[in-house]
Amino acid sequence: MGSEIKNLQQEEANKKIKQMVDDADIGLFTTDLTHLPLRTRPMSRQKVDDDGAIWFFSHKDSDKNQDIAKDNRIQLFYSNKGSMEYLSLYGTAEIIQDAAMAKELWSAAAKIWFKDHDDPNLSIIKVTPEDGYYWDTKNGKIVSLFKMAVGLITGKEIDGSVEGKVRS
Repeated sequence: MGSEIKNLQQEEANKKIKQMVDDADIGLFTTDLTHLPLRTRPMSRQKVDDDGAIWFFSHKDSDKNQDIAKDNRIQLFYSNKGSMEYLSLYGTAEIIQDAAMAKELWSAAAKIWFKDHDDPNLSIIKVTPEDGYYWDTKNGKIVSLFKMAVGLITGKEIDGSVEGKVRS
């Protein structure tokens, strides 16, 4: 199955990052990239801003915050199986203590982990993507699966996806 390569820069890349992260919501957040095994955990984003930065809530004393304090390089992975979209982002993370920002980012779902936006254990992580790669089907899951089946039966390569680098 052939893929169209479409690398995205700045505003177009930021829009793609926002769309894919918002659609997936929960991604895998990886820290301590120099040691194996990698330290990866699922994280739900609070917001993706227009510059492509991804904002998260985290406990102040969490392992991820400690990892970021030592080395702020991180990797994020997102998968939206419903539309067969995938995204891998590399960037830097910053731990922020900002009560006004916590209030702005607050959602009902955050109550699972924190009392409220004033919780003294709450910290904010801002991830700034530097590089990444996406895979996106052109036609959604049903049509893409059908095209794959046709390709398997006929032995012909089918144009079925778009992929490329994303750079903020």
